[in-house]
Amino acid sequence: MNDQSDQWYFEIGDGNTYGPYPLEKLQKWAAAGNLMPTHRVRQADSQEWIIAAYVPGLELTTTAPEFATPSSDDEDATLGKSLGAMVRGLGRKNKTDSEEKSDDSNDQASNATAPLEPPDIVGLCDELLETAFKLGASDLHIDPEENVILIQIRVDGELEPLKKLPKSILAPLIGRFKILSNMDIAERRLPQDGRFVRELGPDQRKIHLRSACLPTTHGERITLRLLALETEQFTLNRLGMSESALKTFAHFTGQKQGLVLLTGPTGSGKSTTLYAALRHRLANHPGRIITVEDPVEFDVVGVAQSEIDHGDKLRFDSALRNILRSDPDVIMIGEIRDHDSADIAVKAALTGHLVLSSLHTNSAAGVITRMLDMGIQPYQVVATLRLCIAQRLIRRLCPDCRKPRNLTPNEAKVIGRPQAEGAKIYDPGGCEKCNNRGYRGRIGLFELLPITQELARRIIDDCTEVEISDYAREQKIPSIRDDAAQKLLAGVTSYQELVGVSAW
Repeated sequence: MNDQSDQWYFEIGDGNTYGPYPLEKLQKWAAAGNLMPTHRVRQADSQEWIIAAYVPGLELTTTAPEFATPSSDDEDATLGKSLGAMVRGLGRKNKTDSEEKSDDSNDQASNATAPLEPPDIVGLCDELLETAFKLGASDLHIDPEENVILIQIRVDGELEPLKKLPKSILAPLIGRFKILSNMDIAERRLPQDGRFVRELGPDQRKIHLRSACLPTTHGERITLRLLALETEQFTLNRLGMSESALKTFAHFTGQKQGLVLLTGPTGSGKSTTLYAALRHRLANHPGRIITVEDPVEFDVVGVAQSEIDHGDKLRFDSALRNILRSDPDVIMIGEIRDHDSADIAVKAALTGHLVLSSLHTNSAAGVITRMLDMGIQPYQVVATLRLCIAQRLIRRLCPDCRKPRNLTPNEAKVIGRPQAEGAKIYDPGGCEKCNNRGYRGRIGLFELLPITQELARRIIDDCTEVEISDYAREQKIPSIRDDAAQKLLAGVTSYQELVGVSAW
């Protein structure tokens, strides 16, 4: 019988669990660059998952191979191919058939006498960007560790390891992206931000990338955010709103004056919704639109967009005051952060402008109490605020591989729909189109809270966030939970994703 303490399971982020395998095999895959420091592993006799970098005997996960070739062992090579096929060979130039034959004929002599060829840094950077774009990543992370560079990508909100590289190429790798981003390549002690445009994919789509470089104890790290300029995505009917919510949102964003506020955590799609609102406004109610953002994420045709300068040359308050003198019809503020920006937004709404913005709270009801906490008077909130919107993002099931099943009684109770017991729902599968993730893309969850006369009276009476939420339930206003349950029953997302994103 095998010693269970030497048998290990591991995950690589594709939704599957592999194993059990002896520790010796995991060490081989780590040495070949296929087992990453952040991959999860656990012993066969334990249910506790830990990351590979902290397992005694798997230290090679933090050592980058010198562009290792596949193992000669058939089983190791097969699994190594499945784990590393997407990322092996990054930065290598493509060879012709004659070059490959020449390489094969001189393989032994080359291995014996020739030194390792230095990596093509420009080609490596280009191929990292191409790979991230091909896999649908929103972010590409380059993180230096003690002895290795860890390349990770974020796909549909989930962080996935992609590749390990030798620590020796960190400086030229970061330097290349700094040059592309118009950063100071000589400055290595201070954070820097930049942006650049790249044509990626077989169709050479123009992609804007926003970069952020940060010094760490192991060297500089850089994050590249891919901002796809596929304008068709930024329309209201593609956000995932229900028909009634879409009608309400379109109505209030078409008004001549007032304040429309979005809320949600970082990465919940607030900026995308704001840009969609601007495009809808331009298409249906033409006028002058000016934005003040930090930073400008997408260029919108027909909109004057200004970006905050952290060198104190252009601040939020000074930019907003100038905008009010520029005869705008609509003002979009990237985020209301403090009393000054909230005060100017309220004054702009009072003086006949439509103001769109966002802030950070947990619910639509929390928007009202947050404004009051910032020092805005209740009568000012009532006079200006028209619509509060809470938003989250949830992964969308891949329609080509989702697996049908029936909703269990316990699950029906959890989502607040006991009458839906036995309804058909779907679990994630896995296919080539979704890279075996089971999910492909994301969709929004929304909660819209209009400011009615009754709610305005309660705000004047200094009601709490809980009382506002109770009022919304009394009026049968759909919450984020209701929207999530509806998308589950419609087969858009899975029960596991719904429970993971929503606070049930």
